[in-house]
Amino acid sequence: MQKRNIIIIAGLLALSLLILTPDGLLAGVPTEQVRQTADRVQSVLQDSRFKGADKQKERREQIRQIISTRFDFPEMAKRSLGSYWQRGSSEEQQQFTKLFTELLERSYADQIESYDGEKIVYGRENVSQNQAEVDTKIVTKKGEEITVSYKLQNAGGDWKVYDIVIENISLVNNFRSQFNRILANASFAELLQKLQSKSVDIKAARS
Repeated sequence: MQKRNIIIIAGLLALSLLILTPDGLLAGVPTEQVRQTADRVQSVLQDSRFKGADKQKERREQIRQIISTRFDFPEMAKRSLGSYWQRGSSEEQQQFTKLFTELLERSYADQIESYDGEKIVYGRENVSQNQAEVDTKIVTKKGEEITVSYKLQNAGGDWKVYDIVIENISLVNNFRSQFNRILANASFAELLQKLQSKSVDIKAARS
């Protein structure tokens, strides 16, 4: 559970204003777009209109709208199932994407609200045709460093995150391993039931 929390907060929390590569050159478009998204999230967290427990719903909705423009959750959902994606009907695929996205968004909201001054340093950016990878590292208050790489693909000039690699652990591959274990002995419909139950449990715990 602790490792999952690190993956979520490290992969989705980017709040540094630094945007120079190690060579001192201005970063490219993928890095800049990741930074812009991070800055918008930071603005919400610092906005007095959204502070306090009574503003949690509004605050989380603002953050959800921001990250949905940068993270390609449908693509992440599809990749997290690998070859098992084809086992679901169109309706089941849509339901899986919806539940998968909701779980990630809730996990993100939980973790980002516990932000405690971690710093993000942007590193090198590698672009190959329509694919890009943006390297960063998180520096904790204790000086510990966690490497984080964003994998993006170009969608009409807009770079969308489809995977995050934390300390050499892929978020998508991590989920794929879990889903594959379930689908090895269960149907697509049963997987959806498990995700739905998980969603209900999370909602009940917060009520």
